[in-house]
Amino acid sequence: TEDMVIKAQVLAGGRGKGTFDSGLKGGVRTIFSPREAQMFAEQMLGYKLVTKQTGTGGKICNAVYICERKYVRREYYFAVLMDRKSQGPVMVASSQGGVDIESVAAENPEAILQLPVDIEKGADRAAVRDLAERMGFTPKCVDQAADTMIKLYDLFMQKDATMVEINPMAESADYEVICMDAKINFDDNAEFRQKEVHSLRDVTQEDPREVAAAKYNLNYIGLDGSIGCLVNGAGLAMSTMDIIKLHGGDPANFLDVGGGATAEQVTEAFKIISSDPRVTTIFTNIFGGIMSCRVIAQGIIAAASTLQLSIPLVVRLQGTEVDEAKKLIAESGLRIITSDDLDDAARKSVKLSKMVHMARDAQINVSFELPL
Repeated sequence: TEDMVIKAQVLAGGRGKGTFDSGLKGGVRTIFSPREAQMFAEQMLGYKLVTKQTGTGGKICNAVYICERKYVRREYYFAVLMDRKSQGPVMVASSQGGVDIESVAAENPEAILQLPVDIEKGADRAAVRDLAERMGFTPKCVDQAADTMIKLYDLFMQKDATMVEINPMAESADYEVICMDAKINFDDNAEFRQKEVHSLRDVTQEDPREVAAAKYNLNYIGLDGSIGCLVNGAGLAMSTMDIIKLHGGDPANFLDVGGGATAEQVTEAFKIISSDPRVTTIFTNIFGGIMSCRVIAQGIIAAASTLQLSIPLVVRLQGTEVDEAKKLIAESGLRIITSDDLDDAARKSVKLSKMVHMARDAQINVSFELPL
């Protein structure tokens, strides 16, 4: 065939409507000759594609995929994912494929079909066949569609996936069921038994800060705010971000050091947070249960001493060995702003962040030197 499609290989949805920083519009284009393939590839490879899912920074395109163009009669949506409500896998399907499924769910929730699967028994063929019929597959394609969906469920289980999404799953003019596009997420906790899958990880498609955090077993997610957060425990981290927002600030990240962090991990956490040029203040909020406040204090002191931090550092410590931690900070000779009260610490973080913002907007270089 001479009808082909070239697809930019970036880990983000909305590629077809995205824009490259080369000026090319659309990360999925139809092509009809080797010359066109070369022309589009040259405008894709090495350039960043910005879509509604990538953020303004976009994602680098290091590879393109060229495949046969298929002409289809109908497009469907199909996915297997873990469902908290049924406490197990669930098949999610719709007759409206090839479009943003979130919009379909919001505008026409009746179009979304669900089939919970008993994780002990596996997919029941009769139930899956019924799902294919309700999706609208023609009688000639129902059995083939059911087979495809069962195989996708088996893939989901065998590879420790958290989601297998086919959008669209299509029915061709010659009654063939085709998976036109796929997105698969895998459980990080299963890496030890899925080494082949995880060896395919492309870190160029990820936030480099998140990649660095993973090396030290830190849970980090970059956000768009200006107040860097270092917290232990996901619940406390969420609460910390909420209280920052309550006082008019914006968190720059979610960073959970966990319950067994070492001083080295804390130092690395500070390196990652301070590498973000948008960060104007760092707020450390630790409740020591399993985690020792003394270890956190050692990491804070080491980071502040070696990283030459020039932005305010607000620290709130409570719990295990908190008195020892406070003593270490007091004797460190570092200008660290401390508070025992979460509300007060958050308020101070927001005010200090705004001060640094004002100075930067006025092009005044203000340095908060931590050594006295």
